[in-house]
Amino acid sequence: MIPEVKPALLKPDNFSSFGDVIQTEAMPAFAINEGTTLRFNDLAEIDISDDDGKAIVSIFRGQPRKFPFEIRMLERHPLGSQAFIPLSGLSYFVVVADQADSDRPGRIQCFLATKSQGVNYRKGIWHHPLIAIGGISDFLIIDRSGPGENLEEIKLPLDKRLILTEPESFS
Repeated sequence: MIPEVKPALLKPDNFSSFGDVIQTEAMPAFAINEGTTLRFNDLAEIDISDDDGKAIVSIFRGQPRKFPFEIRMLERHPLGSQAFIPLSGLSYFVVVADQADSDRPGRIQCFLATKSQGVNYRKGIWHHPLIAIGGISDFLIIDRSGPGENLEEIKLPLDKRLILTEPESFS
C-alpha cells in the first residue's frame, strides 16, 4: 500500500536545502518611486548561466489535480534553477526530494504553499511538476532556456511513491 503524506506548511527554514521561498512576509524592504512602492529585493537565487543559458519568463497554467493524488514521478533541471510564483490566488503543493546520490532522488518531502508564496528550486533538485489545487492556477515561471539537456525525469518505484490528499483549506 502506498503511504499517505501530510504536507508541512512551506517556510524558508524547512525548504532551504531545496531552494528559496519567494515571499514578502518577514522580508526586508525599502521604499522606491517617491515612497509609493516597497521593494522586496533579491528574493531568490536565479541560476541559469550553465552552457550559455539565458533567463526566460513564462506563464504556466496548471489544471487542478484530482485527489487523492499519487506522486509517481519526479523531475529536475541540471543546468538551471526554476522559480514558480503563483498568480491566481490559490495555494498549491510543492513536492521535492533530498539528493540520495547524483542520479536518484532520496526522501520525498511535501509542502503546502500559500497563495502568496513562490518557490525557486535550486539547480538539480528533484521535484514534482506543478500540483495546482482548488482551481485552474497560473504561475509566473523564471527558468533557463538554451543549449544542453535541462530536463531529467524519473519514474518512482512503488516503495518510493506517496499519496497526497486535498488539504482542508486551499485558499
